[in-house]
Amino acid sequence: MRPESKRLLFNLLGNQVVWFIAVIAAGCGHAWPGVLAAAVFVCLHLWSVARRGDEVRLVMLALLCGLVVDGVASAQGWVVYRAATFGGSLAPPWILALWASLAVTLNTGMRALQSRLWAGVLLGGIGGPLAYLAAARGWQAAEFAMPAWRGWTWLATAWALALPTLLWAARRLAARTAVR
Repeated sequence: MRPESKRLLFNLLGNQVVWFIAVIAAGCGHAWPGVLAAAVFVCLHLWSVARRGDEVRLVMLALLCGLVVDGVASAQGWVVYRAATFGGSLAPPWILALWASLAVTLNTGMRALQSRLWAGVLLGGIGGPLAYLAAARGWQAAEFAMPAWRGWTWLATAWALALPTLLWAARRLAARTAVR
């Protein structure tokens, strides 16, 4: 297997492992396993790339997106997260860990989407809420308050904006670095 293929496989599988650890642990009321898994995954990724500064910027931007997307959902009561802190008015740490984990897939596992932002809109708008549904139904890591359409609508809209924004930022950072 070529080194690029190994890196891609590690990136995609690593992100999925982090998702499962975070969601299953949150369903049991624990935030720290997801945070720890994401920290290890993100650090391993950062150790393996040449443009660490750009990757750190993407992680910071993704964390900001997570604070807004999941912070609004939580503060409005549209989504109730298990293992939440701060009285449930902010995005829980395990959710932010998932956003950080997602960020390090933007230049590897999701690189092909950087030039297809419309696919990022679709993937974010459909896949984002479906991931929350899986977390809610499979492991009770979250719960949609009734009427559930409010939470669904917010997540679909926010993710349809957030993912292409992150992909666009990844592409811009790569182009900026290439120019130097």
